[in-house]
Amino acid sequence: MRTSTTGAANESGAGARYTIGRAAEVSGVSAKMIRHYESIGLIPKADRTASNYRTYGSSDVHTLHFIQRARALGFSMKQIATLVSLWRNRTRPSASVQRLAKEHIAELQAKIESMQSMVRTLSELAHACRGDARPDCPILDDLAMRPAATRKTEQR
Repeated sequence: MRTSTTGAANESGAGARYTIGRAAEVSGVSAKMIRHYESIGLIPKADRTASNYRTYGSSDVHTLHFIQRARALGFSMKQIATLVSLWRNRTRPSASVQRLAKEHIAELQAKIESMQSMVRTLSELAHACRGDARPDCPILDDLAMRPAATRKTEQR
């Protein structure tokens, strides 16, 4: 853990210090998530003031922006940890970063295809439902169907 001798947040330059509240405000990451990222090692342990308040430097806030952007792009926490590590390693080959990005693209495309399939299925079911006062409903009937594998297991 780093130790800071000043309790005031100084935001005027490279040695800027931010309280957790100010770091949250500047980075757009909640104080709760900052503490979480600190606990899992995505950002270094915070400096502490004489009063034991956390303080963060400009590089910590920059890392929080990086993490937030990676989350906005849908990367998992494990992938973000890898990306942060690659980002900090200035000698890493960009091929490693590209490979991770391409793997994530494939995961996103699979999720999109799955969601498009759900939309098609629900659209068909909604179209088949009369939506009137009668109790019969193809949507509920479909949801209540047991998968074939479950039926076979129950018959044994």
